[in-house]
Amino acid sequence: MEPDFKEGDQVGNAVEDKLEEEFSMKHPVFPVSLVKPYFQTKEAKFPSRKKNPTPPEIVEVEDSPGPVKKIIKARKIRLNGKDERQYLV
Repeated sequence: MEPDFKEGDQVGNAVEDKLEEEFSMKHPVFPVSLVKPYFQTKEAKFPSRKKNPTPPEIVEVEDSPGPVKKIIKARKIRLNGKDERQYLV
């Protein structure tokens, strides 16, 4: 059950409204700034927003270079907060 605001029952100023009897509380006022429209989907909320195009398919290359013959140089770097090793082969 959703609270229903009575028309013309503004309390004191334009930022508060009075709730119906069934939702009575100690202070039966509710800040209007918290009342937001409900949207079922993001498309309904943002009708002019363009949809992202689907990413291209990843094509697996069957031509692998084979086993590593020799590691010429190695280094340790930090990517996204994690240490990683890179090898020059």
